[in-house]
Amino acid sequence: MMIQLTWDKAEDIGIELFETHPGTDPLQVRFTDLHKLVVALPTFVDDPMKSNEAKLEAIQMAWYEEWKEGQK
Repeated sequence: MMIQLTWDKAEDIGIELFETHPGTDPLQVRFTDLHKLVVALPTFVDDPMKSNEAKLEAIQMAWYEEWKEGQK
């Protein structure tokens, strides 16, 4: 069974975003677009309205860590 993603699973979402968008620099993604990318993930099951800036920032940083590793 695939993991079900919620806003509180920033690291898991970051990994999924990196796998889905490997060529994208997360620091270049606006929060409005990041929100759309997260909600579009097939394993995302949370209420889209429950996000906030802190959660989006945590997701962006988790994605950035994965992206940095992929640049090596």
